[in-house]
Amino acid sequence: MPYLVRLTDRAMRDLEAIYEFIEADTSERAHAWFNDLAEAIYSPERLAERGAVTPENKKLRQLLFGKKPDTYRIIYTLHKRNRVVNVLHIRHGARDAFNAD
Repeated sequence: MPYLVRLTDRAMRDLEAIYEFIEADTSERAHAWFNDLAEAIYSPERLAERGAVTPENKKLRQLLFGKKPDTYRIIYTLHKRNRVVNVLHIRHGARDAFNAD
């Protein structure tokens, strides 16, 4: 049975900012890359436990998307009992560690 993947408001803002930053509405290549990112964000629906534990907080997991220097971290929580994945944050991998609160 698949997991339900939910994006928090913060994750939605992150996604919108990435879309604008890469100018996905003006470039076919950027739009395709963005669609691949969106697929990666929703991939825990099938394999929720594949993400590694984050260094900031052992209760959080992360998936990495992209290749250096453009790697993004998809940070999420996993609720096995309810079969829900909450995507908390999508951030560029080169950024400093985040505050898990």
